Amino acid sequence: MNLFTRLVERFAPVKALPVGVYHLQSPLQDEKPFRLHLRLLKNGAGILILNASTVLQLNTTAAEYAFHLIKGSEPLEAAKAISARYRISKTQALDDYNDFVERIQTLVHTTDLDPVSVLGFERVQPNSADLTAPLRLDCALTYRLPPGGDPLNAPEKRVERELTTAEWQTIMDKAWAVGIPHIVFTGGEATLRDDLPDLISHAEKNGQVTGLLTDGLKLADRSYLETLLQTGLDHLMIVLPTVGEPNWQSIQNALSADIFLSVHLTLTPQNVTGAQALLDKLCELGVQALSLSISDPSLQDKLSHLMDAAVNNNLRMVSDLPVPYSAAHPVALETAQDAEPGGAGKTWLYVEPDGDVLPSQGLADQILGNLLRDGWEKIYP
Repeated sequence: MNLFTRLVERFAPVKALPVGVYHLQSPLQDEKPFRLHLRLLKNGAGILILNASTVLQLNTTAAEYAFHLIKGSEPLEAAKAISARYRISKTQALDDYNDFVERIQTLVHTTDLDPVSVLGFERVQPNSADLTAPLRLDCALTYRLPPGGDPLNAPEKRVERELTTAEWQTIMDKAWAVGIPHIVFTGGEATLRDDLPDLISHAEKNGQVTGLLTDGLKLADRSYLETLLQTGLDHLMIVLPTVGEPNWQSIQNALSADIFLSVHLTLTPQNVTGAQALLDKLCELGVQALSLSISDPSLQDKLSHLMDAAVNNNLRMVSDLPVPYSAAHPVALETAQDAEPGGAGKTWLYVEPDGDVLPSQGLADQILGNLLRDGWEKIYP
């Protein structure tokens, strides 16, 4: 090999690993068995799904560590390959690889895990990644509300019909086939669908992370909540009523369960004066994640003050889930700051009860297609 060839090879950019989906199921006799799904992207970054309950967004080097872990490479073998590709010492590569594996083991043994976690990983910015499919599909199973349901939870668009169980399962299978790892069930009120446990179970069998947005009323029944957990539900958002007291029993049941919980509140002129007291009680109970929106733009300053109070109470602010319609839901707030929402239509998509796909909830005038009738290339070109 001549000097010129050696120099070209030495300074050539690192080639990305093969795009694809890779799987690992640990031995069932392990103390705590786990399964991994790794989706490698065109730019070399990766999406790692742990136990169909947590999504990790990995940069190129972390994605390669995950690739070797799933392949079953011996640590020294992995370190040798990583050292050669990234031109670092084998000692450093081995230390970094072992550190990565230890972090994965920490996640395996962590309960009530955040559905999108980083655990100190240097992460890619999901909205800037070269995605061939979104990271999440928000599925509005129904636009029905229970008797006396909060009218702010009603959709802006009515649909002609609701998909059947089999049709929703087909949509989840299509989502998994193109690499969508995360499904969120929403509405209306998703728990009005008797087949919700079956749909959660189907996503779990695929290997998808599942979440639920609900008013929480049915969660006051511990047996119903336990059914959702046993079928594979991974995270939960309880939407508080804008009038009257929350169902505290539902919140307490969720807090005592092995599931990640967040709570959403829409501020209105009627409830804004009591919002701080409500926030204090949520913190006292142990709620650790909060989503906020407003029913009227005039409440923007009140929203900012409450968000500051939440952060001061060490609450994690959730800002991208398909929370109820309002004048300034999180996507609308993001749009006000940027020319277009960074994640809507790219990092997540929203499916209406009849299968129509929108970039995000509330953008009813931007139908991208129908997941039952149209090919993926039309919906996500």
